[in-house]
Amino acid sequence: MTVSTIPSRRGFLVLSGMGLLLAGCSTTSVLAPTPGSQDETVAALPMVNRLRATKGLSALTLDTPARKAAAIQSIRMAKAEKMTHLIGLGDDFGARMKKSDVALPAAENIAAGQQSVNAAVQAWIDSPKHLENMLGNYRGLGVAVAKAEDGRPYWAMVLSG
Repeated sequence: MTVSTIPSRRGFLVLSGMGLLLAGCSTTSVLAPTPGSQDETVAALPMVNRLRATKGLSALTLDTPARKAAAIQSIRMAKAEKMTHLIGLGDDFGARMKKSDVALPAAENIAAGQQSVNAAVQAWIDSPKHLENMLGNYRGLGVAVAKAEDGRPYWAMVLSG
């Protein structure tokens, strides 16, 4: 009796099916880090929610599109070495939010130079307009930091509807 080295059709189909099943289990995380930035949402969220609770406001949740938009904005500022909402001609906040699928209404807080997420959130709390954003009628949050070539951190917070 000889042993066939050619797999049977049934064996081939079983192995193919297992391969497809395993491929389906292998996913790219929606929350994969954006190269060049560090997601700080998990650290910032409790601080922002404690602040909102003192005002009787509902808690914010982690929001994937807001996290993505914050990462993109922090990288843009770090590359430009400039703390600004709009970078370059034709830049548009609404278009940036739409491109990242951020639910509207949306707001963005930015900061530069703070060495920790605590310091960045505190700087926003200490600024009336930024504080107003954090206490606004939003549901989701994303916070990211990116460092310029000189090491200066640039922070972005995106609040989503």
